[in-house]
Amino acid sequence: VLPSLYQQTMQLIQQLPGWVTKGQVLVLELPEKYPEVITEAQLLELLATIRRELLIWGQNMLTTSWASLVSAMTLIVYLILVPLLVFFFLKDKHRIMAWFDRYLPADRYLPHKVWGEVDLQLGNYVRGKCFEVLVLFLVSFLVFWLLNLNYALLLAVLMGVSVIIPYVGATMVTFPVIFVAFFQWGMGDLFGYLVLAYMIIQALDAVVLVPLLFSEIVNLHPAAIIVAILFFGGLWGFWGVFFAIPLATLVNAVLNAWPVRNPAWGVSSS
Repeated sequence: VLPSLYQQTMQLIQQLPGWVTKGQVLVLELPEKYPEVITEAQLLELLATIRRELLIWGQNMLTTSWASLVSAMTLIVYLILVPLLVFFFLKDKHRIMAWFDRYLPADRYLPHKVWGEVDLQLGNYVRGKCFEVLVLFLVSFLVFWLLNLNYALLLAVLMGVSVIIPYVGATMVTFPVIFVAFFQWGMGDLFGYLVLAYMIIQALDAVVLVPLLFSEIVNLHPAAIIVAILFFGGLWGFWGVFFAIPLATLVNAVLNAWPVRNPAWGVSSS
């Protein structure tokens, strides 16, 4: 699988310049094919606006290059330190836990209950996510292979990996799938079949597989999963979306362990 994946990736990179040229030709032909939709003057103005935006973007990239360099160095440091930290945590687990144990209160019912539920639910979440990745990869590869789509293995891998980021990943992976199909077939019947099959796969994943699978696995309502994605994504952006379900699991575990007031007795119970 890996050699084929690498080969398709390199072939796709080599095809990109040709696709860009073909895309420019198609754009320049729009006023001739659809004069009632866009005129040549409007197209030239649009292209000039795009060039200006690209120039501004390039200038901004130059001004932020130092910050990007610092971020890259920080990432490299983390890539070195985090595995070392994990190694020492695993190696001296009992000593580290004993050190923390000295500073914890004697009554640890609530922390133990919360941590036990979080540990169980996160394990279920990881297993469920791996299952979802595998299912989406296999289904996507089968569909792409039957339609004889170029780079079927690479695109199927992207489809599988995209589900790691709920809902957002599906949006991001749409562009390469549609672009490859368009430049291979144009606006023909096969392109329409591919788009229809892709929409069905994504709809079944988002509407059926994700809500039902994770609502059962992590004991969260589908609406709670969507609210968690919106809430934590608004707070922390990409990483908030990435860790939305684990964070929602933590919040749910805390709420389940919280003392509940019994309306019949007027007292709290846990």
